[in-house]
Amino acid sequence: MDLTKFVWTREPEKYEIKQDIIEIITKPHTDLWQRTYYHFRNDNAPVLQMETEEKYFSFVVKTEFQDSHHRFDQCGVVMYLDSENWLKGSIEYENQEYQHLGSVVTNNGYSDWATTKIEASVKTMWYRLSRREDDYCIECSLDGITFSQMRICHMHRGGGKIRFGVYACSPEDSSFKAVFSNIQMGECQWRAHDGQKPDE
Repeated sequence: MDLTKFVWTREPEKYEIKQDIIEIITKPHTDLWQRTYYHFRNDNAPVLQMETEEKYFSFVVKTEFQDSHHRFDQCGVVMYLDSENWLKGSIEYENQEYQHLGSVVTNNGYSDWATTKIEASVKTMWYRLSRREDDYCIECSLDGITFSQMRICHMHRGGGKIRFGVYACSPEDSSFKAVFSNIQMGECQWRAHDGQKPDE
């Protein structure tokens, strides 16, 4: 992909963009989260995205985070529309034993969080974000070939022009280097539903 089409929302202090690689050095106390039951809010993570009006596509990126080491260190795929409407898929470091592979969907100012535990030794993950109009699918892969579904969701404000790309942050007092590569956008790999018929 042409990375010159990508634009920062909150440009980080330290980063490098090469021909096909993005490197971000996270800053402490950066995050994306809105309200939910404990009312915590944070909206200061750096996000690098491009715009599209394409209704059907898939976006693939490989993430590497060899030196993530502190609770909640994270990097991954994102679709950030504004502070109250966005989604992300990532791995969040927890401790030396495990991490959380998960996704967050934020509609109209409220975030959810769906996760599963994976081993802390995992330091590379591929993500595929697919769009079908105002519905979205996030998938993950260890090898960039076989993808597994993480989340299907509806974005209330995701039906028109959108922005999507990558992000990295360190919600607590830490910093690490996130590396993004193998960035591709192409035909939608999330196939149309072939199960039960819609309600009349």
